[in-house]
Amino acid sequence: MKKYIFIGILILIVIAAFSSGLSKYNTMVSLDQEVEEAWAKVQVQYQRRLDLIPNMVETVKGYAAHESSTLESVTNARAGLTDAYNKANELKDAASPADPQAFNSYNEAQQSLNRALSIYVNAVHEAYPDLKADTQFANLQTVLEGTENRIATERGRYTDVVKRFNVTVKQFPANIWASVFGFSARPQFEADREAANAPQVQF
Repeated sequence: MKKYIFIGILILIVIAAFSSGLSKYNTMVSLDQEVEEAWAKVQVQYQRRLDLIPNMVETVKGYAAHESSTLESVTNARAGLTDAYNKANELKDAASPADPQAFNSYNEAQQSLNRALSIYVNAVHEAYPDLKADTQFANLQTVLEGTENRIATERGRYTDVVKRFNVTVKQFPANIWASVFGFSARPQFEADREAANAPQVQF
């Protein structure tokens, strides 16, 4: 009789463990998909910025075509913007929350691009003050500002989802199942250490 009781208890423990593991697995799969979806929305806004920047550069070049010589400040700022743009564009396809190193490299490139864009816009404003009245330039700048707001919004949503995912995979006993099923914490955005400093444009 004791033998059967022991076997019965053992079976109940196995069933309970299986049910718990299944529940945790489904939760982690669901959250993992939410992380990927949130990241995809961040990338959409990053791509939107990448698509707009060449239009802004061409608009400025067209406006400044009547100048007898290109101002050095704008030339240098455009060169820095081009380098940052190319770096961000090269890394976009490799970026993924599943690869923390690629994720961090890509987001550092995006931060550099944002700083380079600010420097470029400031240089253009200083060099061509009348350009502010140009409708196409003004519209592009408005759209870019809106894109920056969208990026901030989607990054915030990503942060919230990743926080829930990371708490789930780190809590006991879910962390055991996470290890078994191959789930690990996803990287979070790191604050841009230079974000608190206004871009300095040298003339």
